[in-house]
Amino acid sequence: MNTRDTKPSRRAGLIARVAMLALAALTAADSGRAQPVPPEASPVLLIEVKGAIGVATSAYIARGLELAQKRDAALVVLRLDTPGGLVTSTRDIIESILGSAVPVAVYVAPSGARAASAGTYIVYASHIAAMAPGTHLGAATPVSLGGPPGVPSPADRERRPGGDKGDNAPTDSSSAMERKIINDAAAYLRSLAQLRGRNADFAEKAVRSAETMTAEEARDAQVIDLLAGSMTDFMAAIDGRRVTVAGGAERTLATKEAPVETIVPDWRTIIIGVITDPNVAYLLMLAGIYGIAFEIWNPGVVFPGVIGGISLLLALAAFAVLPVSYAGASLIVLGIALMIAEAFTPGVMALGIGGLIAFVVGSIFLFDPGDIGIAFGVSWPTIAAAAATSGAFFFLVLGFALRARRQPVVTGIEEMIGSRGQVLDWTGTTGHIHLHGEVWQARAGVSLAPGTAVRVARLDGLTAVVEATDAAAPPPSER
Repeated sequence: MNTRDTKPSRRAGLIARVAMLALAALTAADSGRAQPVPPEASPVLLIEVKGAIGVATSAYIARGLELAQKRDAALVVLRLDTPGGLVTSTRDIIESILGSAVPVAVYVAPSGARAASAGTYIVYASHIAAMAPGTHLGAATPVSLGGPPGVPSPADRERRPGGDKGDNAPTDSSSAMERKIINDAAAYLRSLAQLRGRNADFAEKAVRSAETMTAEEARDAQVIDLLAGSMTDFMAAIDGRRVTVAGGAERTLATKEAPVETIVPDWRTIIIGVITDPNVAYLLMLAGIYGIAFEIWNPGVVFPGVIGGISLLLALAAFAVLPVSYAGASLIVLGIALMIAEAFTPGVMALGIGGLIAFVVGSIFLFDPGDIGIAFGVSWPTIAAAAATSGAFFFLVLGFALRARRQPVVTGIEEMIGSRGQVLDWTGTTGHIHLHGEVWQARAGVSLAPGTAVRVARLDGLTAVVEATDAAAPPPSER
């Protein structure tokens, strides 16, 4: 065996193995670089809309849609449960949805929820509409047409038997303004139905006849797209659907595995929501009026004036975005003024009763209900409590205070003025008198004999300036 031949062969084998290992390492590195990192799934942003639609709701939804566009969200879901709300806020929300580059879905949930009145408009405007079983929508007639309780609305009059103008034709008794409001609301909802390919006939009936539908009926009538018992079912059901967003762009939804993030209202939205509540705005206005009035009545107290000024400014900020009736506000101010006048002129009662009536009527009509949805006004318990409190304050507290002010002073230095005493001893123009069981130093413009009855004209420090009850008044220099 030749040892010289084996050494080179071993070296060659070793070199070959090293080369193979290096090649394998390079291949693994290349394959690792070539594999793409899966992108993070776009989130689904959830906005909870519960209660009356107002200014805070529209601001909350607008902020959520802006955030969705910045984050390139896959979808924005409005989980809706509302009895209705302001027409201006509803239109703002719909404009935000129609102008959104991110698809917007409305999900009426949970079971027992509703999308009544203004909520129906928002459902029709959405790219995808879904409802949970046990929910309903509809009744989109403007509430300003309802009138006082017991008086039939135009929609009711239109449905009276024996009419020969059809279900949707206005009657002769309907005013021109009522017809304009109904026709405008019906055309608005019908245009949304045509835009999204939904049932336009029901849209017409929901406005003109306040028709409603359950979730199952809405699905069968193509008012909504689907039923979903939970958010998970909803996300899975719409996965892969194609929708057209603002600008005509088409988006394919990828929602089955997408993370759902709830958008929480910020502190500004919460504050706006609180102060724009009609009951809160009403109480802030009253607190402002009473606080400032108390400060004027008692200058220098400061605290009531500060609280009243802040409350009044907050009330004015709320009134700037609420449908305020200035006739109602004027009646409230007139009522307060009449109740104050009654306190200054007790016994008339006509001023107080008239002021209380004006206060209550003004409170009822403080907010104009000429909007889509619920009657946006101050609740009856709040009005009753405010009227009772105001009446009690002005008739009793302020009245007692004014009557007490007219009574003679019975305490303090002022109580000494006019008091009667008797001279104990006297020298020249000064001496001592017996007054209220005490001995006081006194002076007068004349000499007085002991035992003379005197009356205190004024006090000069601890000296009483007196005059005899049966004598002429002291000269001006002694007053």
